[in-house]
Amino acid sequence: MSKFNAMKKTAFAFAILAITTILNSCSQTENKSSSSACCDYLKTTDSGVQVAGIKMIPIETPVGKFKVWTKRFGNNPSIKVLLLHGGPAMTHEYMECFESFFPRESIEFYEYDQLGSFYSDQPKDSSLWTTERFVEEVEQVRKALGLNKDNFFLLGNSWGGILAMEYALKYQENLKGLIVCDMQASIPRYEAYNKVLRSQMRKSFIDSVDAFESKGDYENPVYQNMVYNEYYTQHLCRFPWGEWPDPVMRALKHVNGEIYVMMQGPSEFKVGGRLLHWDRWNDLKNIRVPTLMVGAKFDTMDPEDMKRQSEMVQNGRYLFCPEGSHLCMWDDQSHFFPGVIGFIKDVANGEFKK
Repeated sequence: MSKFNAMKKTAFAFAILAITTILNSCSQTENKSSSSACCDYLKTTDSGVQVAGIKMIPIETPVGKFKVWTKRFGNNPSIKVLLLHGGPAMTHEYMECFESFFPRESIEFYEYDQLGSFYSDQPKDSSLWTTERFVEEVEQVRKALGLNKDNFFLLGNSWGGILAMEYALKYQENLKGLIVCDMQASIPRYEAYNKVLRSQMRKSFIDSVDAFESKGDYENPVYQNMVYNEYYTQHLCRFPWGEWPDPVMRALKHVNGEIYVMMQGPSEFKVGGRLLHWDRWNDLKNIRVPTLMVGAKFDTMDPEDMKRQSEMVQNGRYLFCPEGSHLCMWDDQSHFFPGVIGFIKDVANGEFKK
């Protein structure tokens, strides 16, 4: 009997050893897989002196050659996102919040200062500041970064949304997915909604800004302070003025005002310039690639229009940010980033649904 018990104990010990070996093997495989994914994302393909992923890309224009600034984060052959900042002529800086969210999801992405912006060349020839010329610039950047229809996601905010839509209408065969954040596809519709927002503000404020605007006195510090304190903090970035995130403040400090006014007008509160009559509303039906339209409750852009745009493109999805404004990537991160990341992963994994 004791011999039989000894045999049972030996068999039991072997069973425990086998189970432990299997579990350790599975754990090592899982850790190796996780470690491999992490290492792959952190792997650099640069050679020579390492410059933090920064690459100055040469751009051909009708008036000569220039260089634009880009910075790469991560390494993912199937997902590469190019960020288009607003303005025109703001900087990538206010989009630095993506650095807190995309890397943890192993999403390769690129910050980029468009020509005329602070970190890129800033030529003075005014013929360069057209939507059509910027579209060709994005196409040259795409080629230089090796982005293609199997991995290329284009994400634009505000003016960057205009640029993203224009790019898709001409070059969508190069895109995997399109993300338009906080930009109506029609400046006249944007203007109309701006009037709605103005009508909701206190009368004394509107009377005061009207007085400055009627004289073209947009640079007056009193006008600027009023617009920032009462309009921008409600509809551009919903933090108290003076407490805006550092990257946003750096972008405002570095804006190229000459280009901004020439194309956009004197402020987000007063539209004008070369973009005044821009309108692609009726052309959205021609966008075929999976598209995410992002709207926000307090945005300067009508969130209902953003929803309609998601229905007008052929393969659209809508993301609503109930706490957000024009910079909802800052003031409503809890809705913005899960929605954007979910869209990117769904498209990349072939699981996209409207």
